[in-house]
Amino acid sequence: MSDNQQPEKMTGESLDISEQHRKELKQLFPGVFTETIGEYGQPVETIDFKRLKAELGSFSDIYEGRRERYGMDWPGKRDCMNLIQEPSRATLKPCREESVDFDTTQNLFIEGDNLEVLKLLQKAYYGKVKMIYIDPPYNTGKEFIYPDKYSESLETYLAYAGLVDEEGKKFSTNTPTEGRFHTRWLNMMYPRLYLARNLLRDDGVIFISIDDNEVENLRRICDEIFGDENFVAQLVWDSEGNTDNQLEIKVKHEYVLAYCRDRYHIDDAIGYVIDPNTREDSNLHKGFADNNITKNNTANPPQVIELPVGFQCSENSLSLDQESVDEDFFEITKKEKIISDAIKKKYSISGLPVRLDPLEVVEGKLVKPCRMYSGYANADKLKRYIKKNLQPITEDDGEIRFYLNRNGCIRYRKDREKARNILSVIRNVGTTEKARSELKRMGIYFDYPKPVGLIKYLISIGAEPENSIVLDFFAGSGTTAHACIERTIEDVACHYIMVQLPEPMDENSAAFKDGCYTLSDLGKKRIENAIRALTGSTENKSLLESSELGFASFKLDKSNFQQWRGAYEADSISDLERQLEMHVNHVDTTASQEDILYELVLKAGFMPTEEIEPLTLSDKQVFSIAEGALLICLEEELTSELIDAVADQEPMQFICLDKGFKGNDQLKANAVQTFKSRSQGAETEMVFKVV
Repeated sequence: MSDNQQPEKMTGESLDISEQHRKELKQLFPGVFTETIGEYGQPVETIDFKRLKAELGSFSDIYEGRRERYGMDWPGKRDCMNLIQEPSRATLKPCREESVDFDTTQNLFIEGDNLEVLKLLQKAYYGKVKMIYIDPPYNTGKEFIYPDKYSESLETYLAYAGLVDEEGKKFSTNTPTEGRFHTRWLNMMYPRLYLARNLLRDDGVIFISIDDNEVENLRRICDEIFGDENFVAQLVWDSEGNTDNQLEIKVKHEYVLAYCRDRYHIDDAIGYVIDPNTREDSNLHKGFADNNITKNNTANPPQVIELPVGFQCSENSLSLDQESVDEDFFEITKKEKIISDAIKKKYSISGLPVRLDPLEVVEGKLVKPCRMYSGYANADKLKRYIKKNLQPITEDDGEIRFYLNRNGCIRYRKDREKARNILSVIRNVGTTEKARSELKRMGIYFDYPKPVGLIKYLISIGAEPENSIVLDFFAGSGTTAHACIERTIEDVACHYIMVQLPEPMDENSAAFKDGCYTLSDLGKKRIENAIRALTGSTENKSLLESSELGFASFKLDKSNFQQWRGAYEADSISDLERQLEMHVNHVDTTASQEDILYELVLKAGFMPTEEIEPLTLSDKQVFSIAEGALLICLEEELTSELIDAVADQEPMQFICLDKGFKGNDQLKANAVQTFKSRSQGAETEMVFKVV
């Protein structure tokens, strides 16, 4: 068959990061892409970098050729970039028996190496995650779970999980005496943060817990990956640890670095949150801001503003005399740009603003104009308020009005539905010691959990909109999932994606003896116990009350399709025969239909939590994903009637097994033409793929 009669071959790889970035660049600067002729006469698209520099306003080459530049480099950084570009060919296999409300939940718990998982999530979750929180290894000299060489991460995970022979697999330790103490940690963090950035929405934000060992290096690589202009804050968490230890200085704080995806969307990235330690009588809790606008400093030089008749006052009646000043007073204060204490003492001025006319209030309003002299904050808004005949000034976050108080001071009041008061130091959100005790009461044994209160507070800042997705790819004991569950029950529903390597628990630990042999086992058990504790549900999983709280469990594994497992080197005739057979019978015989289905869903760019509905079309089973946007048929024998029935559904994508055509090239060519002709009359193009 000719190429135009062939259906598109589905790729088993994760998103091509380089190609994605080229597409994004082309949207911004289409003119910098040019077409040249390749070595074999084929057209090749290239980037004209000189033109790109010109479009960016850089016409000078004065610094070109110089080696010096500000940045951060370390041994292995180039390998990090190569690792980022290497696509994943793995899959996520569903584990119903380890899930809660598998078919209806929007939450995920993924067991496996987080680098490989982040690659697999790129197609389905690119630009869809509202908030990321991670608590990565703090580089304190303990063992890393990650390889000390750049090899295929899936193989590393499988070896670590005991799924394949781990002979020759070496996992690194990272003691402070090693020369590469920092570089090993950076090599582990850089590619994961790079891929994580792709998943954030434009109004997304990432929070990263860290201590003094790597906070400086983390800040620098985040500046490079996210852009220093997108730095939000270096929050300090007062961890309130035990201060009885006999140390030179007891460290009782950690950091939480915060970066947004795009500074342009910062107001949507950061929620309207009031620090939990704000006193109860604060105006922040009352739905308005109320402040004195007098600002006596050189940045706000004094000026005269005349308050008109009708200007409101908090007092029903008030009478204040004018101040006694002369021309020298104005000459000195205008020259100094401030009403100094010496000037106030000289002219017996008790407070500001200086009244240049008597102030008379009857029935809560000025009955004659009164000129006021002072430096002011919001002076322009006050003038607009007066010019609008004392009508409120409307802004995006509320209405503004001005009034006088009993002392003759001008005050600013802004009514608002929501207030924001986020402090750089986080206090009283729980401690590790209390969190450990709370987990123990839940039947979970883990020594160093982050407190749920801390993560809930961060979620309130970074994932305020309803049904936001929160990702934690160093999930640990599952604190982030626990916090999402509590937030969902108390206030706003948020969905979670947890990713955790199956780190073995110490065989002598209480968790191991309780049946949690890996950290991922412990995390899943914690989520189940938290749901039961918070909903009052019984031990029976089927009776858990809310699918908003449950999770679908998946495990990282090799692809179910032989040809997607990477290159295979044939060392003998038998190896070559096996490789040829792989392309004929390429579906893993041990894979279930559900395993295959979810791999195709994920690699087609759909979330594994999308609703999947089985349909019967022309006596064949077809799976409808996302209300028919994607149709998948895994039948081993396809018919023209089925092809017509599928085309009638007008899906965005249709995927089927190539072997289902039974070598009937005519049927395959007709199928291609059917979808092409139907696409011409459809609202969107229908893509037909085989695997």
